[in-house]
Amino acid sequence: MNRVELKAKAKEKIKGKIGILFLITLIIGVVSALASLVLSLIPVVGSVASAIIVTPAFTLSTIRIYLNLKADTKPEVGDAFSGFDDFWSAFKVNFFVGLFTFLWSLLFVIPGYIKSISYSMSMYILAENKGKAALECIEESKAMTEGHKMELFVLSLSFIGWILLGSITLGIAFIWVLPYMQATFANAYYSLKPDAPVADGISGDIPSEE
Repeated sequence: MNRVELKAKAKEKIKGKIGILFLITLIIGVVSALASLVLSLIPVVGSVASAIIVTPAFTLSTIRIYLNLKADTKPEVGDAFSGFDDFWSAFKVNFFVGLFTFLWSLLFVIPGYIKSISYSMSMYILAENKGKAALECIEESKAMTEGHKMELFVLSLSFIGWILLGSITLGIAFIWVLPYMQATFANAYYSLKPDAPVADGISGDIPSEE
């Protein structure tokens, strides 16, 4: 996985599409905020309902958009809601990734972070395989990232400067930085995908593996 090449290809793919990508991001942000506001009126469970109901589907939508850039498919406003056609699968992937990461974090922060990298391709796998079982997505993600965790970690670190730039510019730079990051990680998924072995089954995931 060549980090420089992944980022160069990402810049190429988002070129000329920043406007529509920003509009899609804005729509997702506004709808998410409104949903959070409305759901917060529900006693007890309302405060977390938006994160559980809306966030996974929008995450899936976003990943689909950037995976489609690989095939030069031009994003459209309606794509912002594409993840809702597989809402239940997105919810389950999000839930199990969060649960397993939390369990590993109980063994200290570092194991939890390492496992979060292992699971990081789960939603990408679902994006290409509608309705795929959540645990299968997680198992395949673990297989894909095996031997590449450090590369993915360094790839994440390489955006720190860009994130700081976005903060310094009061978020203005994020109009370009966020698509750049999303497109880069979509490219990372494609670069790892050919090397991933097919999982024979679900082995489960409790804090006992390496």
